[in-house]
Amino acid sequence: MAKLKNKIKELYNKNYKFLLLIPAILLVLSLVYLGYFYNKNHDFILKDVSLKGGITITIFPEQIINLKSLEEKLSINFEDFSLKEISEFGTGKQTAVVVEIPSENPDSLEYDSLINILEDHLKYDLIKGKNFDIVSTGSTLGKSFYNQLIYAIVLSFSFMSVVVLFIFGKSWKLKLFFLFIILLPVILFFSGAFKINIAMGISAIFLILSVLIFLKINIPSAAVVISAFADIIMSLAVVDLLGIKLSGAGIIAFLMLIGYSVDTDIMLTARLLKRHGDINHKLKNALKTGLTMGITSILAITAALIITSSFSEVLRQIFTILIIGLSFDIINTWITNASILKWYLEAKEKAK
Repeated sequence: MAKLKNKIKELYNKNYKFLLLIPAILLVLSLVYLGYFYNKNHDFILKDVSLKGGITITIFPEQIINLKSLEEKLSINFEDFSLKEISEFGTGKQTAVVVEIPSENPDSLEYDSLINILEDHLKYDLIKGKNFDIVSTGSTLGKSFYNQLIYAIVLSFSFMSVVVLFIFGKSWKLKLFFLFIILLPVILFFSGAFKINIAMGISAIFLILSVLIFLKINIPSAAVVISAFADIIMSLAVVDLLGIKLSGAGIIAFLMLIGYSVDTDIMLTARLLKRHGDINHKLKNALKTGLTMGITSILAITAALIITSSFSEVLRQIFTILIIGLSFDIINTWITNASILKWYLEAKEKAK
């Protein structure tokens, strides 16, 4: 057993730099797919009715609704729609069916025609407030909500970057400078000087510049930011690949993922930089703690997903995105961040 451990340790020490190719290839493939997806759909995500605009009809059935048959009937009259079933946990009894029809102008949709199609399929009358509800979301409201959520993601990522620099950076002048350039777009937006799209663009530019400067002056901080960035990009690519239509809850899940993705990175970086001793020994101890945290979180969220997926679309979307993101976080923390830090610390020791 001791010989096997030594052999694995020796093999890792010789090839840990090459391991960086794994997340690098995944990141490049994710960026390429997102580029293809944007070219095809003119956006980086598929939006549901709450972000795109349209109508949502929730039917409380008097008898079980055959979704496949209803889907075939709706496809004759509507090009873009989605059906979701809500059921009781444990029994699997169908309690509601949600019909979503995206439209930039919901008022142009013929409600009577849609209700007639549903009634014809169900073979009984639909009475609003009794056995069905209908909600209309305007495209302007949905677009505004979407822009604000995206801006929140950009800002949270920016503030996370500043916090990382404050923890691991050495120069207070640089810390204050980065804090200023991250806060500037926020100040300009809330002062009314810029609209949200322009402020969001400025924030993104400043964030990219910050990462580039991090790479030049503070590699440990850059490694944390790069790992978190890779988590978001890879997760987004998988979400698009699965064809998930994101709601506001899905965007919020990505906000949560930013927090989840940096905790193990900060723990790893703190242990390697702040503690004394052999690099491999510190890395091994951090790995045990980090994998325990990551796997425990994934198992807990998976259990929650299984329990809630039948009756809550909001929770199902949040938990699905978190599971995808945390899975990628294990790769980006223990290959990307760990390899960069080990490379950095070994080079630093040789330079002494």
